[in-house]
Amino acid sequence: MRASQLHQPTLREAPKDAEVISHQYLVRGGYIRRVAAGIYSFLPLGVRSLEKVKAIVRQEMNRAGAQEVFMPAIIPAELWQESGRWDFYGPELLRIKDRKQADFCVGPTHEEVVVDLARKDVRSYKQLPVNFYQIQTKFRDEMRPRAGLMRGREFVMKDAYSFDASVEGAHKSYRIMYDAYQRIFTRLGLDFRAVEADTGNIGGSMSHEFQVLAESGEDNIVSCDSCDFAANVEKAALPERAFAPVDPAVGAARIVDTPGTKTIEALCKMLHVTADQTIKAVLYSADDQPAVAFVRGDREVNEVKVKAALGAKALFLADAEWFVKATGLPPGYVGALEMRGVACAADTEIRAMPSAVCGANEKQRHIVDVVPTRDLKHLVYADLRMAGAGDPCTKCDGKLRSFKGIEVGHVFYLGQKYSRSMNATFLDQDSVEKPFEMGCYGIGVSRILSAAIEQNHDARGIQWPVALAPFEVAVLAVDPSPLAERLYAELRDAGVDVLLDDREERPGVKFADADLIGYPLQIIVGRKAADGVVEVKIRKSGERLELPVADLVAKVVKAIAVARNGKPIELGAA
Repeated sequence: MRASQLHQPTLREAPKDAEVISHQYLVRGGYIRRVAAGIYSFLPLGVRSLEKVKAIVRQEMNRAGAQEVFMPAIIPAELWQESGRWDFYGPELLRIKDRKQADFCVGPTHEEVVVDLARKDVRSYKQLPVNFYQIQTKFRDEMRPRAGLMRGREFVMKDAYSFDASVEGAHKSYRIMYDAYQRIFTRLGLDFRAVEADTGNIGGSMSHEFQVLAESGEDNIVSCDSCDFAANVEKAALPERAFAPVDPAVGAARIVDTPGTKTIEALCKMLHVTADQTIKAVLYSADDQPAVAFVRGDREVNEVKVKAALGAKALFLADAEWFVKATGLPPGYVGALEMRGVACAADTEIRAMPSAVCGANEKQRHIVDVVPTRDLKHLVYADLRMAGAGDPCTKCDGKLRSFKGIEVGHVFYLGQKYSRSMNATFLDQDSVEKPFEMGCYGIGVSRILSAAIEQNHDARGIQWPVALAPFEVAVLAVDPSPLAERLYAELRDAGVDVLLDDREERPGVKFADADLIGYPLQIIVGRKAADGVVEVKIRKSGERLELPVADLVAKVVKAIAVARNGKPIELGAA
């Protein structure tokens, strides 16, 4: 491709609404343009990178035995009503009516459609296992779309769905997809972790997220420094702490006046204690009933764990006024005492506290010298706290490390969640009807572009892994040059995805655009061209080499072939 014939409208300044670096560079580099909040058009460079991702995804899904289908984006409400998700999914589901006033939705995911497909066409165990996948545009009506392609409303997704005759078979299908995802993200050249995760709105009983590590990520993940354990902090289980023995030197619990201490910080300042000597109460509405979760004062509550401990279907932070009306208890002074009509759960770490301070369930008052093993025997204990750096691993003697991540893939074991509710069955070897065992597997195809940039950039622009770059090599002609034309033609004929920047622009403009757009390998045909020497720049490392033209094409072809599988570009000196 010649740059003079390519629509690449680069910008010198970032748009005002671009919050994160990937959004800035995708707009400035001429990859995307905003149409509406969370909705973007892909320009030629963006389409090329998007198609690179799709190609690798397709290759690995086909290699894993999945079969490509294409399902409709507009889904009749009846299917979602069968599964029970029509009323449960919430405002992110874009609901529409046709001219006959029939209800439809724009698919954010396609479990219902694919189950309907399977129950019509897959009737016997002899047809199993089967895995259907598609690459399609989805829509989720995010309340606050942000960060460009990172959290958009319309996005490109690969979603796959496996159907098996048994739990054992479904687990095998899950592992096949897990391994395929490992290959996909490795080939894309991303630094990622597969972590245990919550199943969220999709449902199911087993789940892993594939997280690209980046400081700008909105997900918090932890991994062990000694074994292969990794999990989203919402899912990471923590071991129980040993019970603290009752210290006879600690007297009976007593109430003290603590005016104006609704926060842990204010309480610690007044009583001259540290946060880890206090018990924090977090107030919730659990299925519209008042509930309280207790954790140590220096800890954060894990709402996924609280929801499970309380057996709640819906859990929200309680409005203070509502909580007072429902319980008569004063927010800011709620303590771990026995309470009527309030569901309570406490983190197991509280039992390891030799003594503590907690609310007295009275305005402006707290209780000191509370010994949990002596005074709080009525509490139901569970793992409720958020995992963090330094916490012990549950699988070995190691410690957890913290990372920020961007979720780009998710695999779920669904079991019979959808097949049972939608009466999707097959005949087993004894001609008995049984519901399918299912799994579902998603990849955020368009989000991968943003995640890759968040992980691969510098002050000048994008540093694409070769597998994601719109062009693998850019030949930058400082002046019109027969050598530049020759190198371009030879690389193109050798199967390299190459761009020739033949525009009538200053060299500085060409160099700045090449760095902004992120071409992984740049061949600069300049003042030494007459001597058969060109400058080669590796965008990611910044390495610059002066190499003879004689064997340059062979070197580049070899280096690019290796780098297409997620490896760094290595050329070596002359």
